[in-house]
Amino acid sequence: MRSISILGATGSVGASTLDLIAREQDAWRVVALTANGNAAELARLALQFRPEIAVLADETRLPELRELLTGTGIETAGGEAALIEAAARPADLTLAAIVGCAGLAPVMAAIEQGGTVALANKEALVSAGEVLTAAVAKYGATLLPVDSEHNAIFQCLAGNQISQVRKITLTASGGPFRTWSAAQLAAATPAQAVKHPNWDMGAKISVDSATMFNKGLELIEAFHLFPVGLERLSIVVHPQSVVHSMVEYRDGSTLAQLGPSDMRVPIASCLAWPRRMDTPCEPLDLAAMGTLTFEHPDEDRFPATRLARQAAEAGGAIPAVLNAANEVAVAAFLAGRLGFTRIADHVEATLSCYAPAAPSSLAEVLEVDREARSRARELMENA
Repeated sequence: MRSISILGATGSVGASTLDLIAREQDAWRVVALTANGNAAELARLALQFRPEIAVLADETRLPELRELLTGTGIETAGGEAALIEAAARPADLTLAAIVGCAGLAPVMAAIEQGGTVALANKEALVSAGEVLTAAVAKYGATLLPVDSEHNAIFQCLAGNQISQVRKITLTASGGPFRTWSAAQLAAATPAQAVKHPNWDMGAKISVDSATMFNKGLELIEAFHLFPVGLERLSIVVHPQSVVHSMVEYRDGSTLAQLGPSDMRVPIASCLAWPRRMDTPCEPLDLAAMGTLTFEHPDEDRFPATRLARQAAEAGGAIPAVLNAANEVAVAAFLAGRLGFTRIADHVEATLSCYAPAAPSSLAEVLEVDREARSRARELMENA
């Protein structure tokens, strides 16, 4: 029996993970389950999976959680410190899926235990890549990428040396607006942006897919995960989302990982690593699909990937500023206060007015994030 903690258990990645664990529940012992504020759902999951502890980030919802779990013997806690303590509990595998910079400190706590961390939190490597990878090396931890693209690269690298890689290519679906004109993009609504053609995701990541910021953030993640150099990382638009990424080697061979558009596939890769496990996912029927297509990104209509590459080149605190400004802009768009095409404009404006020194600790990363959000909001108010 292996032990696991799931940070962000009520989100889409957490739900997919628990779906797989439920199919082999006798093989797993759940140490911790955490959620942001959904006490009822966390209690339901805790009753099913019987963790040692259930934690809510929103401490005001803790009384509800405690009432729902009274008499179960399951420990309950709330607040940021409780999240960090839960993440620090020894486990064979920690699935880190807390959205946003709220997940940074728990991820660091898990890394400092020297265990295996399956990373689904983009901000950890985007905002704190240098700090995080240094901690991985210091504490002897293992990072497994959960994102379908990075997990695909990880699988394509298995048994090969990173020094033999000529190029790594991340694939992008192009989102719901791939074929839209600039005029159509300017009038895009939040309801349209969250309807991803291939993946079932949360609102924020769906908007990021529509703007291509999701792929830009993944480019920065790949830069830290796979040290081949930024010039050897590329993006190609692949609307069918069947090929999840590709690795080209020096001999001209290109390995690609294919699979259904279901997060349970890369999650299963992490849960079973270095082996494999069964999933309920439908196998690919390439003959039924008929055609797979690829095209270059259009950085005139979707400048997010250009901004992300520039941020990665600049390094230091700049990727953290990019991420923070994008989160502020996406929230404003979802609230109806900012146009779709203004998201990238607002991120670029924030980057042009705030370039702090490179952070050397998690505390400094979080301070950069806080200040960048403040600057981004000020720019929006004064626009």
